[in-house]
Amino acid sequence: MDKEDAQEGKLTKINDAKTWAQLQIQEGKLIEVKFASMSDGFEAFSEGVVVGDDNEYVWPFMELSMIVLVAHTQRYIEDIVEAYLFKELHDLAY
Repeated sequence: MDKEDAQEGKLTKINDAKTWAQLQIQEGKLIEVKFASMSDGFEAFSEGVVVGDDNEYVWPFMELSMIVLVAHTQRYIEDIVEAYLFKELHDLAY
């Protein structure tokens, strides 16, 4: 994310990330958004990662058996959550 703001923060390339967001979704609703300076800076393990395009270097996440989803057009958390719930995020193209 480019900033620690659940409303205005935008998805960025991994190397450009200023902060990482961890989303908790239950029963189709966004329950909580947590921020950390590093991808491994959260207390709870993340099950997946969302990137902006297929060319991101995601191997470290795949080694942790994380799901990698691609948000080709979505950049804001609200849009990414909606796309996730409606299964509009794409699997990584190898």
